[in-house]
Amino acid sequence: MDEIDIEIVANPDLESPVLIEGLPGVGHVGKLVAEHLLEEKESELVRRVYSEFLPPQVSVGDDGTASLVCIELHALTLDDQDVLVLTGDYQAQDNVGHYRLTNAFLDVAEEFGVEQVFALGGVPTGELIEEYAVLGAAATTEFVDELEEAGVEFREDEPAGGIVGTSGLLLGLGGRRGIEATCLMGETSGYLVDPKSAQAVLEVLQNVLDFEVDFSSLEDRAEEMEEVVNKIEEMESQQAPMASDDDLRYIG
Repeated sequence: MDEIDIEIVANPDLESPVLIEGLPGVGHVGKLVAEHLLEEKESELVRRVYSEFLPPQVSVGDDGTASLVCIELHALTLDDQDVLVLTGDYQAQDNVGHYRLTNAFLDVAEEFGVEQVFALGGVPTGELIEEYAVLGAAATTEFVDELEEAGVEFREDEPAGGIVGTSGLLLGLGGRRGIEATCLMGETSGYLVDPKSAQAVLEVLQNVLDFEVDFSSLEDRAEEMEEVVNKIEEMESQQAPMASDDDLRYIG
C-alpha cells in the first residue's frame, strides 16, 4: 500500500458543496457533530482514505469481520446545501502524516468543487461548564464577520497554543489554496465526551448554512453524560483537580 491510498466508492454530482470535518479531538465534539449529521440525514459514502500514517490496526465489526482503519468522506444534503462530511476514528500519528493526509483531504474536496471548509472540534476549559460558547478561527476577515453574526466568538490568543491536527491544517493549508476555511470549537471541560458542546457547534452550523436537524439523540446522550458530570462534581469536592490547565490543549 502507498503512504496514502484513496479508494473511490462513488462520484455523485454535487452542487457547490461544503466540507465539514469531524475527527476525534477534545471532547469528541467534532466527531459527535459529524456522526449526528450522518445519523439524521441520508448520506452516501464517496471515499475511503487508507494510510500508513494512521494507527497500524483493524476495526472489528459486530459480525466478527475485520477492516483496515481508514477515514471516510460521505456526501449528503442539508436542506438545499450539498455537503461532504469527513470523519473517522483516528487522526495521523505524526506531524508529516497530518500534513500529507490533510493535503489529500483537500485534494478530494477540490475534486468535488468545495470552496468552503468547516473544521469542527472542542477547546478545553479545564473545568466543568454550563454555558457553552463556540470559539472560532477563520482564514479570511470576511468569514470572521459572517461567523460573528452567527454567534461565534473570536477571542484574542484563544485557543492557547493554537489549533493543531487536521482542523488546524485545514485552515492553514486550505487558506493557501484559496479555500474559505474556519474552525468552530465548542467549549468543553476536556475530560469527557461532550454532546452539549457538540450541540452548540451544530447550532452555529445551522445558522451559517441555513438548515434544520433534529437534536433528540444528542440531547439523550447529554442527559446520560449529565449523570457522569454530577459524579465528577462530587469527586471534585473531595479530591485534587484531575488535570492542570497546562495538561490540556486543543487538538482538532
